[in-house]
Amino acid sequence: MFERAGAPAIHYTLDGKRGPWLVLSHSLGCDVSMWDAQMSALTGRYRVLRYDTRGHGRSGVGATPCTLEQLADDAAQLMDHLRIDEATWIGFSMGGMIGQTFALKYPQRVQGLVLSDTTSQHGATPQSVWDERIRVARAHGIEPLVQPAIARWFTTNFRETQPAAVAAVAQVIASTSVEGWAGACAAIASVHTTSDLYRIGCPALVMVGEHDIGTPLAASLEMHRHLPQSTLAVIADAAHMTCIEQPERFNRALRMFLDSTVGASSEAARERL
Repeated sequence: MFERAGAPAIHYTLDGKRGPWLVLSHSLGCDVSMWDAQMSALTGRYRVLRYDTRGHGRSGVGATPCTLEQLADDAAQLMDHLRIDEATWIGFSMGGMIGQTFALKYPQRVQGLVLSDTTSQHGATPQSVWDERIRVARAHGIEPLVQPAIARWFTTNFRETQPAAVAAVAQVIASTSVEGWAGACAAIASVHTTSDLYRIGCPALVMVGEHDIGTPLAASLEMHRHLPQSTLAVIADAAHMTCIEQPERFNRALRMFLDSTVGASSEAARERL
């Protein structure tokens, strides 16, 4: 746990013993466990920092509402604490919005950027929807928001054939604090980075589920068009939670990107020694 004076504590985990650093930033309503299916694909060659965004998992809440810039600063301070100078940011949904903000504010600290099932500007989910989700959470708690999220996040087939996996995600959503949920909703509703993405010069991978309705293919295409060095990967037979619904396809695309960019650079540097 990273304790900070005047700011919420941040819960984090470290995995892997060698290689370039990866920072994994999760979705709204989730925590570090969201990435469990990626660990075996990453830790043999990379060092992995996972952390709970403020108001989620075991991290503190702090003052709400918060901004994407504050959430990016949280990550920068955690990296400072752990003496991580630079890393590849792997952000999912909310984590991808934080990642864009982080890369624009701290470009020297980002070796690569992975944006999965996220957006640079909300089109499919207008401000009124975020306001309603905040209102419901504060009036009735998180429980009424769980099943609507599950319906958006997973395909019907996955919900019917993998009930245990779906139930585990539902439990994590339900455990999110009301103020954590409300604060994060207010932050991510304001994302508006499209016109600035041209300034992100590092290699980037944009991934999206074939059936994602919250952050659809059109949003990923927009980011892909504006990022100077980006690759686009569409994950078949998945809705929003591609890393859980189709982990093998997700991991394959992720490893191909990492191994050909930061992994290749690290290998070349070792050979020069």
